Amino acid sequence: MIKVRSLVLAMAGTLAATLAHADITIGVSLPLTGPTSALGIPCKNGIMLWPSTVAGEKLNVIILDDATDPTVGVKNARRFVSEDKVDLILGSAATPIAIAMSDVATEAQTVQLTLSPIDLPEGKGAWSFRLPQSTAVMAIPIVEYWKKTGVKTFGYLGYSDAYGESWLKAITAQADKAGIKAVAVERFARPDTSVTGQALKLVAANPDAILIGASGSGAAMPHKGLVERGYAKSKIFQTHGAASLDLIRVGGKDVEGSFVSTGPAMVADLLPDSNPSKALGMKYTAEYEKAYGAHSANQFGAHVFDAYVVLQRIVPEALKKGKPGTKEFRTALKDALETVGRIPVSQGVLNYTATDHFGFTPDTGVLVTVVNGDWKLAPTK
Repeated sequence: MIKVRSLVLAMAGTLAATLAHADITIGVSLPLTGPTSALGIPCKNGIMLWPSTVAGEKLNVIILDDATDPTVGVKNARRFVSEDKVDLILGSAATPIAIAMSDVATEAQTVQLTLSPIDLPEGKGAWSFRLPQSTAVMAIPIVEYWKKTGVKTFGYLGYSDAYGESWLKAITAQADKAGIKAVAVERFARPDTSVTGQALKLVAANPDAILIGASGSGAAMPHKGLVERGYAKSKIFQTHGAASLDLIRVGGKDVEGSFVSTGPAMVADLLPDSNPSKALGMKYTAEYEKAYGAHSANQFGAHVFDAYVVLQRIVPEALKKGKPGTKEFRTALKDALETVGRIPVSQGVLNYTATDHFGFTPDTGVLVTVVNGDWKLAPTK
């Protein structure tokens, strides 16, 4: 696996020196501190489990803390391309930061594998490929469940940033198609410690269901706020950004019976053998929990597990056209992503093309519910 000495960690603004040169260099920017650290730390943990080589080439992985700050994320990305001469950028796990970094990736013509489902304007993001599922794909199992259970109205309580707005757009579009109407929309900032006002307005609107558009442990606070003001736990839904045991740990009894849209990795053992992600999901869970303890596997560690699976497919193709450290190799990595076809990963099946840098097929998402402090597949009837 990747050795600790081959990682460069930037904490509290202090940058360590790279201790060894490797053939393929990957620059990683993660929110290891700040409001989104609950996403960044599992990603870092997952990277620590990577093998030290890919396609016979050594890996040099440089991890920097972006502190949940887009300005720092851009600074990290510029360092990667100008000083470290990376072959590929990985990150960030926080949506606003990954969006800011995408401009650097485009300018430097260096592939960015994002760890958040970023939406970019038309004509942007030619070098950015998402590892998490799109909000549009992950909204599907939520709305399908609403249709089956007779939901006619919904409310939304989400981050007042790109992640929250992306989910609001996706769930509204899917719900509209199903004849389900949004009756209340409220927002909050990631650092907020209370949503009392927003929760009161949503509960007063009395929608049949409420979706929370937040991530990591930060998704528990608004969830608890709604329950404390009398909204039924069984009518609260969460996005794939909340598919972490941090939600259960922080939310406690208030999240019991609620629902989360997630990738298949989180419930791989519950999937049929025919599911193309089952074996990979179980492999990820076994490796992660062996290293970090029972029930530690999470959505975000799965994304970096999948990043290595993707590297295994695209690096051999890129090596046919250039050597690591060259423009030819970086361009070949992009070409390979857009042309290698279907790549089964722990979180679904990727099939990137020149016009689709999200890649996941519409049947990727899985709806789970919280039962006795663990995930269970949501009932189908």
